[in-house]
Amino acid sequence: MTFNDIFKSSFLENVTSVSILDMALALIFAFGIGMLIFFVYEKTFSGVMYSSSFGVTLVAMTMITTVVILAVTSNVVLSLGMVGALSIVRFRAAIKEPLDIAFLFWAITAGIALAAGMIILAVVGSFVIGLVLLIFVNKKTHRNPYIIVLNCMDHESERTALEFLNQHTKRCTVKSKSARQGNVELNMDVRLKDENTDFINALAGMNGINSAVLVSYNGDYMG
Repeated sequence: MTFNDIFKSSFLENVTSVSILDMALALIFAFGIGMLIFFVYEKTFSGVMYSSSFGVTLVAMTMITTVVILAVTSNVVLSLGMVGALSIVRFRAAIKEPLDIAFLFWAITAGIALAAGMIILAVVGSFVIGLVLLIFVNKKTHRNPYIIVLNCMDHESERTALEFLNQHTKRCTVKSKSARQGNVELNMDVRLKDENTDFINALAGMNGINSAVLVSYNGDYMG
């Protein structure tokens, strides 16, 4: 063993395994695409409580994935150790919105593509995905399910209201019914014929109808 062998460090040899330019370009593009994902998430959010921290997490996830993949691609031995280290990680955070999973995978995929040098694929793919989400998630159509909460005075007004709804909606199904003396409350799943909702105004003005409320419904929330 020579004097130079004593001070030889494999750690210092790995410092130059990834160039500064590659790291800078990858992180800059990762930040830009992460901000795009954040913007699309903010514009397409349809849940009850908006979480800005999840949006920031998407930006961080894109950059972190880029750094991890850069490290893995620079060293085969390190890639095997990274797989073992990440396999013991357990995420306990509950995903409340199914669409949030798509944003997480989008951030991870963009980070992987950038670190692999596929910058055009990451940029173009991210813009296409963002455009598709902006178009389809924010699209409101009359084919979407709606719920009508109807409050009637008696059985006769209930029957009249149901006949009226069957004429002015594509489909009307009673989901629940609560009856008390002088009061009948119905929850109905309806499909509209078109975008016009003026029939609710006419329904609320009928004799024996205390109130009529129309809300959109996606299975998780009302609003």
